[in-house]
Amino acid sequence: MSKQWDGIVSQYINRKFSRPIAILLARKTNVTPNQMTLLSFLICIFSGAAFTFKMSLIGGVLAQVASIMDGVDGDLAVITGRASPTGGFLDSLLDRYGDVAIVIGLILNTLPYVGSAPEFLLISMMAIFGSLMVSYSRSRAEGIKIIFRKGISGYAANRDIRLFLIMIGGILNQPYITLIILAALTNLVVLVRILEVMVKTRNKMDFGNCRPTDE
Repeated sequence: MSKQWDGIVSQYINRKFSRPIAILLARKTNVTPNQMTLLSFLICIFSGAAFTFKMSLIGGVLAQVASIMDGVDGDLAVITGRASPTGGFLDSLLDRYGDVAIVIGLILNTLPYVGSAPEFLLISMMAIFGSLMVSYSRSRAEGIKIIFRKGISGYAANRDIRLFLIMIGGILNQPYITLIILAALTNLVVLVRILEVMVKTRNKMDFGNCRPTDE
């Protein structure tokens, strides 16, 4: 239950709730980590639905609740000795679906006011792709033994940060500005990670020797 890979929001806010909840669940119930993973995903779906139906405050709060619940499953897995590769895979997969559901909710919330303006479509796509690529870039970098430990590449757009920003945007009823921030921040982090990987591998980008993967 080390904090070394936690984001800033997880360290100073989420874990203060997720760990006591996980301890309580471990002592009083038979809830499994995978069930908590599913619950966190469902809360993301409800958050996206709330944004879609113009209930931005509820959507924002639910996004942060989902972030906290996302920590409960991992804490519960460690406490109960149920940590497994399958659980980690399921957690990562459902997190991505949950992220997209919330961003789509933000988009649908804003769509009636801005229509199909080219800049809105661009921002929407960048917010979705950026949210996915932040996670994917970390995973692929770890595959070549590069860990983003600090700074912009390490913490600036972690999931806990993104969901916290969505909560703030929901409370302030600013879904469009939230989309812009997500689009800019996530893609900036991915760009920084690309540059960092290039530097750490001494720019030896031999694409001819890269093996294709079915992902």
